[in-house]
Amino acid sequence: MSERSSGPAESEPVATAPPGAASVHVEAGQPDPAEAGRSHPTETGQPDPIEAGQSHPIEASRSNRIEASQPDPIEVGDGPFPLTEPAGDDEATLKPKSRTRSILLAGLLAVGVAGAVAAGITAYQIVSEKDATLTPPTDLGGLKVDDSENGRNTSDYLTTALSAEVSLDRTVGAVYRDAADQRKGVLLFGGTGLIWSPGNDLESAFDLIADDQGSVTDVHDVPAGGLGGSMKCGQTITADGQMPVCGWADHGSLAVGLFPSRSEDEAAKLLRDFRDVAQKRN
Repeated sequence: MSERSSGPAESEPVATAPPGAASVHVEAGQPDPAEAGRSHPTETGQPDPIEAGQSHPIEASRSNRIEASQPDPIEVGDGPFPLTEPAGDDEATLKPKSRTRSILLAGLLAVGVAGAVAAGITAYQIVSEKDATLTPPTDLGGLKVDDSENGRNTSDYLTTALSAEVSLDRTVGAVYRDAADQRKGVLLFGGTGLIWSPGNDLESAFDLIADDQGSVTDVHDVPAGGLGGSMKCGQTITADGQMPVCGWADHGSLAVGLFPSRSEDEAAKLLRDFRDVAQKRN
């Protein structure tokens, strides 16, 4: 015989939905309708994409972004490659430029040294030669000064012309007669002062000899003797034929001589003899 309970029967608690929400009743033992239409891949027999070796969608996307940001691979050849960049044209041309600059500097230095030496020599010559005097001797190797009016006028004419052509402090002149041969008289004229360009001033003095018959030609250097300086000889034309013309110049004195009826060698020797006697340096 069954016994009845004297009290009311106990029942399962019922979930109450919030107001306004749809009520869903789930009985015990029944599947969740939200999950009823969805099955897990492993429950339906399909392989898990991760276990099957396929990449997860999130990981695949991340991998694509990483690969896109990586630089292109560097190709390495079979042969050796330099660890530094090869030198360009600038470095290739640097050594020739440096060598050229060194050569130029060396050349400029040599020119500068040579110029300094030349300047020193010239300065010494000017100082040692600038203070000079000229006193024509009365006798010169058998020649005697012509004291006649004609001789003095000839001398004055030549010294005046020389003063107009060359800047000198004092001028002198003399006409010499050869007692043995009247045709071999000698005319000498010159002066003293500071002469910066002896060679140029000597050529200017030679220009005084020019006349209608011609000028002094074939001018060339000859030995100047112990007093140094510049000494030249040439030829001019006269009514009696060619006549040697010789002269000297240094930084303190200048003189020119005309030697009719004589050879150039005779003329040059007579001029050196005259200079040795007439020129003095202080």
